[in-house]
Amino acid sequence: MSDLISPPRRRRRSIAFTALAAGGMLLAAACGGPGSDGGSASTAGTTAASSGSAAAAAKAPTCGTSDVTLKGYFETGFPLPKALTDEFTKQYPNVHFKIREDQFAVITQNAPRVLADDPPDLMRLPQVSGLVKDKLLKNLDGYATPFGWDKWPASQLSQMRVGSDGSRGTGPLYAMGLNFSMTGIFYNKKLAARIGMTSAPTTLAAFDALLAKAKKAGITPIDQFNGGATGGLAFPLQNLMAAYGPPTPINDWIFQKKGASIDTPSNQQAAEHLQTWIKSGYFASDINSQDYAAMMSKFIGGKSLFIFDGDWESGNLDKQMAGNVGFFLMPSVQDGGTQAAMSAPLTFGISSRAPHADCAAFFLNWVATNKTARTIDVTVGGSHPMGPAEAYMPPVKAGTVTAQTLAAGAKIGADNGSMDFIANATGAIYAKSWTPNLQKLVAGQGSPKGMLSSVQKDYTAQIGR
Repeated sequence: MSDLISPPRRRRRSIAFTALAAGGMLLAAACGGPGSDGGSASTAGTTAASSGSAAAAAKAPTCGTSDVTLKGYFETGFPLPKALTDEFTKQYPNVHFKIREDQFAVITQNAPRVLADDPPDLMRLPQVSGLVKDKLLKNLDGYATPFGWDKWPASQLSQMRVGSDGSRGTGPLYAMGLNFSMTGIFYNKKLAARIGMTSAPTTLAAFDALLAKAKKAGITPIDQFNGGATGGLAFPLQNLMAAYGPPTPINDWIFQKKGASIDTPSNQQAAEHLQTWIKSGYFASDINSQDYAAMMSKFIGGKSLFIFDGDWESGNLDKQMAGNVGFFLMPSVQDGGTQAAMSAPLTFGISSRAPHADCAAFFLNWVATNKTARTIDVTVGGSHPMGPAEAYMPPVKAGTVTAQTLAAGAKIGADNGSMDFIANATGAIYAKSWTPNLQKLVAGQGSPKGMLSSVQKDYTAQIGR
């Protein structure tokens, strides 16, 4: 039908060690093999996931036929994991989920203690290097051959590999993604029309001009969460970093490469630009007391023109603001310049002491390879599934914001512009460094240079070199 388009297969190829790809998922180990703990259900009587050769599938673990309850520690406010777990239970009625939810920043702080004291089978991971160092995450390499993950595009998994020196990008696999998420800028089309915005800006200067017009028209240009333990201004800051400089040095810093620094001239330009937006009144006045849910409520209610957010909201916005929401990538400084975006797997790991590790791995593989699960990834998650390059992709209705975010992913792939999130550099950097420093910047108590210097100092102390 003419109103349907097939979402572009993201030809995401990594610069440096970044991961972004056409699709894929992972994990599962042959029973009794290197990925099996003996604590999960037997493979008897259950068909393995459709991945890899018949011989490999025969060895791949499943959730068996006996009742299994998988414990999960997930991020609150995101519908995709629940939609996937609900569907999985429909297909495998013997498997149930007991899920605890917290905000991302809270999970960041709680992760080591939860994995050590009350190990879940599946956990949303804020950062993997420190957890690997403390031996809290299961090495998933044993699941690669049975499920065929070793045949998937390598770039899909690179962000979740950790080397012996603690740096990311190479080494054993310690996590998997429910999909590949990407961030950019959502806008309200009706409000955009009031200031004469008929298409996405192609330069940073053009975007600045739109912000000024919105402010003059009495429209809140940007609403962003930045309250409590969640420094949401990290989103526009990293987008500005992408406008002013290449993503490779940022990835090197996030991946803890030797000698990497966030305190660079181009990043200082980005931080200064963010401060200009703050001083110009382009953000809602209450952002330092606003959480993520409040930001979304106001945007959906038509109270702000722009928000910096991720494609995980695409399905929600297509329902809540049908036909009235658009999406574009952060424009570069120069017209026609390459573009970059925060893009990473929605990362989940298995505790090294998980009681049902094989069943958890089977679930992760199912997410990437099952047709219905991949459809949920796109329609609910708004982003590209992980999995084999040739795996099924559902059609997406033309003109939807989901179609726009998928197309933007293809552009990032073509520009080699994928970055991980600067909040993921260490387990403590988001809550204990980025967030308080960004909140000080909003309150006029800090400087761009001081912020970057402070974050770099904290980073160096946290990684121990």
